[in-house]
Amino acid sequence: MKAIIFNEHGGPDVLRHTEVAEPKISSGEVLVRVRACALNHLDLWVRHGLPGVQIPFPHIPGSDISGEVAKVGETVSRVKIGQKVLLAPGLSCGQCPACVGGADNKCRKYTLIGYIVDGGCAEFVKVPEVNVIPIPGDLSFDEAAAVPLVFLTAWHMLIGRAAIQPGEDLLVLGAGSGVGSAAIQIGKVCGARVIATAGSDMKLDRAKHLGADEVINHSKQKIADEVKRITDRRGVDVVFEHVGSATWDASVASLAAGGRLVTCGATTGYEAKIDIRYLFSRQLSVLGSYMGSKAELYAVLKLIGQRKLRAVIDRAMPLAQCAHAHALLESREQFGKIVLNP
Repeated sequence: MKAIIFNEHGGPDVLRHTEVAEPKISSGEVLVRVRACALNHLDLWVRHGLPGVQIPFPHIPGSDISGEVAKVGETVSRVKIGQKVLLAPGLSCGQCPACVGGADNKCRKYTLIGYIVDGGCAEFVKVPEVNVIPIPGDLSFDEAAAVPLVFLTAWHMLIGRAAIQPGEDLLVLGAGSGVGSAAIQIGKVCGARVIATAGSDMKLDRAKHLGADEVINHSKQKIADEVKRITDRRGVDVVFEHVGSATWDASVASLAAGGRLVTCGATTGYEAKIDIRYLFSRQLSVLGSYMGSKAELYAVLKLIGQRKLRAVIDRAMPLAQCAHAHALLESREQFGKIVLNP
């Protein structure tokens, strides 16, 4: 089969479109013919290399996958050959207290398809049966692939961790990212007033189209100053943070008394400081969030299938152009997801 592989860490040029062996499935696994694989910033980090993380080479990236069931193992009973499916990106042991308690994203063995194990930038990918989910509603393969990782992450951040409430003010950083575009929609579904930031007027226009009530161009305006203006100096109840060092101070300064900052990433750097006196005197909460449970993914997919939440796709490209797609994502030129088609 054709696949994207890399044998060393580096820039987009390390990615090669080449022939590799088709995966062999075990009794409880499913082989999926990939029809679409959407990119995430995780793909960039895996390609660059992460401190202390050993990526086995050669490696096939890609965590967000949709396609058709091509083969099933002998003990597989829930999915059928030919079924149109998307894949839950999280892999866990399925047996520990976290897993059986419905919090599989807290499993000590938790990882993602395309991270330590081979992913979906290929014609075929193998996964455990539990990770295979029928595509809801009338979603296309491209739409289905653009949903799992970013919508699950945003849902867990806003619902599972920040417990956002109707009528609250929500600040979403990086509206043009996949997770940012998902957060805007989830915030609106929950009844929040959404303030979104981006670095261009084009991206801000698209954020408004997704439902953002107010927008801030962070390339021309100071985020915290604009938040205070919009909220009559009160601040926001929840900050949806995933940018990291570049926006951390502004995110903290944008919080109202009793506000919650929830973060899932640090694309611009992972070092940040906070004045502890400011933290306790204003009764702020800083919440970490990582992915979400499979149960939360099913909750998201119900709304996706009803078109109450929508996948945001910037463009679709042939799998062979994966290196170019990585370069586009790295330059932050896109709004929403870039999808690759084998």
